[in-house]
Amino acid sequence: MSIRIDRREFLKVGLLAASAHLASQHRWSFVPKPLPPTASSKRILIIGAGLAGLVAAYELTQAGHDVTILEAQLRPGGRVLTLREPFSDGLYAEAGAARIPDNHDLTLHYVKHFGLTLVPFYPDKLARVFVLRGKRIRIQPGTELDLSQVPFELTAEERRLGMSGLLQKYLGGALRAMGDPSVPDWPSGSAKAYDNISMPEFLRQQGASHGAIELLEYPYASAEDDPTSFLWTLRENWYEAQETTRYKISGGNDLLPKAFAAKLKEKIHYGSPVVRIEQDSNKVRAIAVQSGTHHTFEADRLICTVPFPALRRVEVQPPFSERKRKAIAELTYDPVTRVILQCRSRFWEKDGYNGFGISDLPQEIFHPTFDQPGTRGLLVSYLLTGVGKRVGAMDPDRRTEFVSREMEKVHPGLLNHLEGCVSKVWPADPWAGGAGAEHSPGQLTTFCVGIERAEGRVHFAGEHTSGYPYWMQGALQSGLRAAEEVNEPR
Repeated sequence: MSIRIDRREFLKVGLLAASAHLASQHRWSFVPKPLPPTASSKRILIIGAGLAGLVAAYELTQAGHDVTILEAQLRPGGRVLTLREPFSDGLYAEAGAARIPDNHDLTLHYVKHFGLTLVPFYPDKLARVFVLRGKRIRIQPGTELDLSQVPFELTAEERRLGMSGLLQKYLGGALRAMGDPSVPDWPSGSAKAYDNISMPEFLRQQGASHGAIELLEYPYASAEDDPTSFLWTLRENWYEAQETTRYKISGGNDLLPKAFAAKLKEKIHYGSPVVRIEQDSNKVRAIAVQSGTHHTFEADRLICTVPFPALRRVEVQPPFSERKRKAIAELTYDPVTRVILQCRSRFWEKDGYNGFGISDLPQEIFHPTFDQPGTRGLLVSYLLTGVGKRVGAMDPDRRTEFVSREMEKVHPGLLNHLEGCVSKVWPADPWAGGAGAEHSPGQLTTFCVGIERAEGRVHFAGEHTSGYPYWMQGALQSGLRAAEEVNEPR
């Protein structure tokens, strides 16, 4: 089954062909090897019980180390957040990490390891809907957007090429020139230049019309509102072009961090935000606040998985290197807002729609309950970058009104079926500061080079330190890397 609709749906079709020669070189079957049993047990502190911290703690414990996790919140998972309340009838939706691509080998490994069940993220029946400048366009399963129906100003050639041809014309060459982002010395050569511009800037240089740029940006951003490094975007699409389908965990994606946490149990200290990290030549210490009282935890090594916006509030003595401080202070995070709407019925299915779609707000729309029992349904408005920031800044009542009226344009009749809304504004989350690391132009090839390197006895993990930023795969990858460093420090 092919990918249905994702954050880069419009890019996927053409880039599959553009990168086919690269895809054939990869086999997505990596299984992590257990850490060698330690001959000398270390005391190890881990800050953060997201997936990076949990997988590091799990593997280090298996190797024989004494591990303690300090977690600010009262739950594990970090940005893996499944919401079950306040929805009725046992319905649930993902407010954070939602999709598991079939080439994310580490994520798939641990899902299988803990006996969890994968199910398709997208339905294979009924149609999607795109709303472009007020026009609703029905997209049947297995088909791409017909540019003859798109009410944008495109050149005659662009319209004739179709989406696949449009993608090949404007982005295929850059994707091939970018090289393989999975190799250690990436990026190299001419690929580095792609870090200095955004995708709209690049597309304008290629002679793309404004309408074509809008199509290639949706549902992620608009032509005027994409603050991301083009190189970052190309790397995302390089991996996405090699997928065939995406999954989710039956019962909710938070079952994965919960499975790790169940094995670690008392090793996790919840409600323990760290306010200070200090180290010397012999030990490293974390000072955490528990019930209003400061407590000091001492160890041989420390793994910090805290997203950089939250780490900015932590005092560090002696200070990290200048490069690390710059990365912590300036790394960009995507200000995603998700709004989940509970509807009295899944009325859109009677009209032949599966609930998934795109509008030119821009927003991506999920229907996570298509495979959940009952007659009620949840629709998710996924708002990224500029629109995510603007909608997230609204007061809750205004946000509900705005998003529900926008969703009415996508699924007419929604307002008559709407029972309530729940929002997750990731930039307002004090322990996250955003949904994921999303580098601005110039960041990937400057202060983010070596962002994962240890500082004395402090090691770093988290999706922002990986080759898969934004993904559960990246969090797991980084946690395993940090665990290896700590098990056998260089």
